[in-house]
Amino acid sequence: MANEEIEVLVVGAGQAGVAMSEHLSEGGVPHLVLERDRIAERWRTGRWDSLVANGPAWHDRFPGLEFDDVSPDAFAPKDQVARYFETYAEKIAAPIRCGVEVVSVERHVGRRGFRVETSEGVIDAQFVVAATGPFQRPVIPPIVPDGAVPVQIHSSDYRNPDQLPEGGVLVVGAGSSGVQIADELQRAGREVHLSVGPHDRPPRSYRGRDFCWWLGVLGLWDLETPPAGAEHVTIAVSGARGGHTVNFRALAAQGINLVGRTESYADGVLRFSSDLADNIAAGDANYLALLDEADAWVERNGADLPEEPEARVLGDDPAAVNDPVLELDLAEAGITSIVWATGFATDYSWLKVDALDEHGRPAHRRGVSTEPGIYFVGLPWLSRRGSSFIWGVWHDAKHIAGHITTQRSYLAYDRT
Repeated sequence: MANEEIEVLVVGAGQAGVAMSEHLSEGGVPHLVLERDRIAERWRTGRWDSLVANGPAWHDRFPGLEFDDVSPDAFAPKDQVARYFETYAEKIAAPIRCGVEVVSVERHVGRRGFRVETSEGVIDAQFVVAATGPFQRPVIPPIVPDGAVPVQIHSSDYRNPDQLPEGGVLVVGAGSSGVQIADELQRAGREVHLSVGPHDRPPRSYRGRDFCWWLGVLGLWDLETPPAGAEHVTIAVSGARGGHTVNFRALAAQGINLVGRTESYADGVLRFSSDLADNIAAGDANYLALLDEADAWVERNGADLPEEPEARVLGDDPAAVNDPVLELDLAEAGITSIVWATGFATDYSWLKVDALDEHGRPAHRRGVSTEPGIYFVGLPWLSRRGSSFIWGVWHDAKHIAGHITTQRSYLAYDRT
């Protein structure tokens, strides 16, 4: 049986794949999007039940469609985000084929294009766009051995407090996921320890504007590379319960036990770094720096935005900062579960071409890989800071579609 042929094959039908399809269609480029599950499956089943988008609905969307069931300043629940992308795919008539997994991509020998092996046969494609995103392989540091506590799960497998056995919970990771999960568990009556590592801590809003708006007018979404040393620093910001600034002092006052970065385990005892005070201080500095930039912008532009002096009142440090807990006997503390909110690694083992570096990470410039004809979209810092957000993915996809269109024009040239 002859192989199926397509000009551009897009792998993944999340927000990146849907955005790619829109821009390819606008350019008249024949293409197919393959998705092993359903459209936007990560939003459906790869998140906890109460998750909402971290940006307001006016900002976290594609330009061509507003949320019809979420007010502009609200934060869309995960299921509504998934429905949004389904609706968008229908709106643009995206050629998406669900339930098909890509097994391997290899370059043809002696002719252009790639041989793509899928769970339903082989496809020949001139161009391949990897739109599988950054959340492919959950990372749990090999610190606590299996059986040391009844349950150890990654944040991607956490759903709600009832999922965990009775007892205390240690949440490792102080980015958006870790903070929101720890807060939810504590509000459900659990005794919670939260392991806080290095993080950025922007204000949810300031002077009547969401931080997404501030990053826009200050030009910070357009940063092309993260600050030195901050490549893997997490962002602590929350859209939960209507959106609020993450405040570790408030979390401690609420009853969450703060500890430093999780370092090692032996004989039932977990040991933490003494860096809690430094991590909170660095987060505070990041927070105050953004307030300073916002105030300077208001003065420079004569903007009529109300002053908010109370935003600079940080409050007293909790006891955990001044007298940090460096060791914790898990049994004595009654901890029966550990939730690892420790991020993800990419997995491109199916991409058998010269498009990855020695660590298996995409080798690219703005999504254009080192292997001609292979592209990436949907990754953090793909082109700029905004690449991690829904609207940023849309703009990255537009650039990649333009690059493909240009390459097609060269390949179609015939002087005769």
